[in-house]
Amino acid sequence: MAVRHRLIERPPEAVWAVLADGSRYADWVVGTSSSRQKDDRWPQEGSALAYTVSVGPWTGEGETVVRLVEPGRRLELEAKSGPLGTARIAFELRPWGDATLVVVDEHPLRGPGGLLHNTAADALLQLRHRAMLRRLAEVVEREATRGNARVRAK
Repeated sequence: MAVRHRLIERPPEAVWAVLADGSRYADWVVGTSSSRQKDDRWPQEGSALAYTVSVGPWTGEGETVVRLVEPGRRLELEAKSGPLGTARIAFELRPWGDATLVVVDEHPLRGPGGLLHNTAADALLQLRHRAMLRRLAEVVEREATRGNARVRAK
């Protein structure tokens, strides 16, 4: 199981706004080249988004389903990657003063990823999570800055 955290210098509402926009996942999820909501219910339980992963000349399609949602606090997803299997990815948002502590917890559930799961795989997930949380912070902070600029301009 790979658990990683990052302090994002924005309130939980700003972080949640990005998590709640399924069309934005490709902006911050490492390896995802595009994402789109499969219905207009995201991020309600049972809703899904489709994504494309590109690695060099190889592309693959997948689906992510919301398994648990506590708006503004917690989002648990099941990423389905076809023959590679599935993984549980949980995001927890904790208020931290004026900022948000984001904790991501991921582990494989089914398929080869679950069968071959080991400390080396966790180490790779840690690297991916470090990059993913950095990108999430950049998107959240950029969106919040744009929102503040629009408010000041009015």
